[in-house]
Amino acid sequence: MKPIFAAALLALAAAPATAALSGFYDSAEQIGTILGSSEVADALRQAPVDKLEYEGSTADGLLEWEIESRDCELSVYLRAAEPASADGTPATGKTTYGIERIGPCR
Repeated sequence: MKPIFAAALLALAAAPATAALSGFYDSAEQIGTILGSSEVADALRQAPVDKLEYEGSTADGLLEWEIESRDCELSVYLRAAEPASADGTPATGKTTYGIERIGPCR
C-alpha cells in the first residue's frame, strides 16, 4: 500500500501547476503593455496620460482600453497571447498581450 501511495504522491508532485493570474495582475499586464508602447506614446503626441479606462471586449475578442490626455482621446485594442510551448502546443503560464490596433486621436 505504501508504494502505491508514494507513487501517486510523486505523480501529483510532478504534474505542472495550473494557476491563473488574479484579475489585478492580469489587468496590470494589459496596462503595462499599453504604457510601454512607443506607438501609443506617439499617438498621444507624448502627452501625459490623464485617464486610462477598460471599455470591455469587442465582438472579435479584442480588449478595448480608452486613454485620455489633455488634447487627445483614443482607443487601444489588445489581443491576448495564451502561453504556448516552442512547438505551439498550449502550456502553463501567464497570458501576455500585444497591441492589435490603435484608434485615431479624437
